Amino acid sequence: MTGSGNAICRDAFYHREMSEVLEQEAKTGAGHAQKYTRNSPYASNVNVNYLLTAEGSEKETRHVELALEEGMTYTPGDAVGIIPENRAEAVDDALKALGYKGDERVLDHYKVEISLEEALRTRLGIGKLSRGSIGQYAKLAPNLDGLKVLIGPDNRARAEEYCWGREFVDLATDFPGVVTDPQQLFNVLQRLTPRMYSISSSQKVHPDSVHTTVRVIRYETHGRDRQGVASGHLGDRAGEGTAMPIFLHSNNNFRLPEEASAPVIMVGPGTGIAPFRAFLEERQADGAPGENWLFFGEQREKMDFLYKDQLQGMVKAGVLTHLHTAFSRDQHNKVYVQDRIQENAKEVFEWLERGAYFYVCGDATRMAKDVETALLDAIAKGSNGTLEHAAEYLATMKKQKRYQRDVY
Repeated sequence: MTGSGNAICRDAFYHREMSEVLEQEAKTGAGHAQKYTRNSPYASNVNVNYLLTAEGSEKETRHVELALEEGMTYTPGDAVGIIPENRAEAVDDALKALGYKGDERVLDHYKVEISLEEALRTRLGIGKLSRGSIGQYAKLAPNLDGLKVLIGPDNRARAEEYCWGREFVDLATDFPGVVTDPQQLFNVLQRLTPRMYSISSSQKVHPDSVHTTVRVIRYETHGRDRQGVASGHLGDRAGEGTAMPIFLHSNNNFRLPEEASAPVIMVGPGTGIAPFRAFLEERQADGAPGENWLFFGEQREKMDFLYKDQLQGMVKAGVLTHLHTAFSRDQHNKVYVQDRIQENAKEVFEWLERGAYFYVCGDATRMAKDVETALLDAIAKGSNGTLEHAAEYLATMKKQKRYQRDVY
């Protein structure tokens, strides 16, 4: 499960590195009918946006449904790219720190003239501070002692420490008067990039919309209230009826098995549930005979059981063969999805021996590693083998595309 520290390092639970996204778009021709892309998005209507978590939860997780134009298609496992704007308060704070009004004229990345306010709101990443931005900022004031100690390979650790929990406004406040021409900001700041969220719906069930599941990130560091750029936008400024620029992104490395009869085991704590809701809806719509097993984890059952009614309905309908939950804060000793896998190790291995596909979605830092350890243990015990043998077994599953991960 993801801790608050990781929340500061990431904008949202489904934010992939855009370099990987662009690389895959180049290889696949951008997937489906990509009339719309990150540079030419579709102005979608927000049809539905409601809170999934209950009052008292430590998390704010939302279900968002976005309208699609005819011809826009996706497959379970794909992602929706959402192009956010920086919130007005953050833009105002940055302008104040820089000493500008916002009506100054600048040229954007495509040499289109816009106001500085629009640039900071829609073009430039003023959120999480990077070492690269510090380095570019320092080039504008090479003799400023406070900045000197944050640049260069010898000062990497110090720069990382300074970046933690800070945004561009902190840099501009701590070292004022450095930017003498607003156009310089296009060298200092990274481009405001789309955020990729796993799709949590099947188009066979929802033909005219795409759904996603978003954890809204809010936190306080260094005396300022912060929020995730995209998740904050979806949480505060994307009410039903508003417009949101989006595009669809194909992820061919995370797919249901072609054989409808193949068993499927899915591990998706928190918002990692998203693609598995899509998988289950798809298999239910297809009438796929393959068995389905879901491991879901969160903090508290009463407040954080995402899609509880729908999942329990799928159990009653026979779509979900097993639903194992792990609510870490509902008892003294914390219980996680990997613990449930260990408790059911014998049957997990039996499913694998029957050709089951094993999927993991969610936090890469801890959860995915712990789940893989539990899976290896289950294989070793089930096969009366060593961990080395289990690793070989898992490597074979990977080659067969029976072990797929979408982690971030």
